[in-house]
Amino acid sequence: MSDHWHRDLDRPDLRHVRPEEMTGDTAQTGGMTRREAISGATVGSSSIWMGQTHVAPSTSSGDHHHGATETAIYVISGNPVFVFGKDGAEVRLETSPGDYVFVPPWTPHREENPGTEEAVVVIARGSQEGVVVNLPSLFD
Repeated sequence: MSDHWHRDLDRPDLRHVRPEEMTGDTAQTGGMTRREAISGATVGSSSIWMGQTHVAPSTSSGDHHHGATETAIYVISGNPVFVFGKDGAEVRLETSPGDYVFVPPWTPHREENPGTEEAVVVIARGSQEGVVVNLPSLFD
């Protein structure tokens, strides 16, 4: 056939990643678990990283940032709190399922889960790698 759906072009195939195929073989931060789904390593992406983060109940992650990459977060379950500093004060973004959070490049932050259920979020980054720079505690 000669339409745009059936031509034999030199292009990659779509990739399907099931939950059980996600890997923990990515950068990690204490107090949370990242699971990588879409990356250069898993599907050959060249400009996006996507996965999940799980934070157990009554747990706080370590402080970190994501280098030069932008990060978009979508809350699936739980009520994670995203904490960062502004003008010398701690700022807390309290979220619910369905909320989105944007983390600009180089912005130190941490995730907290004050709830009684695991908090799960989907993360997308403008990089084919899961860039994570762990930091000493910001607010001690």
